[in-house]
Amino acid sequence: MSAPDRNGVRRDKDGNPLIQRYTANDRSNHWITAICFVLLAVSGLAMFHPATSWMAVFLGGGQWTRILHPFLGVVMFVSFAVLVVRFWHHNKIDQADKQWMKQFGDVLTNREDRLPKIGMYNAGQKILFFVLIASMVGLLLSGIVIWRAYFAFYFPIDVVRFAALLHAFSAFVLICSIIVHIYAAFWVKGSIGAMVRGTVTYGWARKHHPRWFESVIKKQRD
Repeated sequence: MSAPDRNGVRRDKDGNPLIQRYTANDRSNHWITAICFVLLAVSGLAMFHPATSWMAVFLGGGQWTRILHPFLGVVMFVSFAVLVVRFWHHNKIDQADKQWMKQFGDVLTNREDRLPKIGMYNAGQKILFFVLIASMVGLLLSGIVIWRAYFAFYFPIDVVRFAALLHAFSAFVLICSIIVHIYAAFWVKGSIGAMVRGTVTYGWARKHHPRWFESVIKKQRD
């Protein structure tokens, strides 16, 4: 990214003005969560079924996978919790989001000019946000119950068995949700770049998140 021009505006290589969408802390926090998720997904699948046991190689084998998996889970939950605190106020469902959901056909056909003005996140992203929270909480609580080295012996066997089922279900929902998240990031060109560089063009922001764009510009002028 180039240095700011004499008006203090950063521009991309083509000269398009840029607007900051994510800070360096936001991005590092996001990628810590993402890396932990990948490691947890492969290690969890390695322990879930013999057909996927080969995935234990990513954490150094079966023994290390069993040891590291729960600790990585705690790191991911804490990292995600920080993201929740950072972005909670951007994910409240409002009237525009309800209208956005009613016009989902326009969303799928990219007729964004017909949609209500969207803030930093659209209704789909907000719903995903709350699904991720529910999945993470389910994984943490059930994970503590089935963590044999430290906690499992405090609970009746029936509770442990139920927790194991809840853990598997929550993991399935989380993996499916992240697949949707990644697909949407590729679908809306520029989304991945925003989480890598932290900036988007004025045109991108005005097209996909006009209400957020207007609020940022207003703050800059004030």
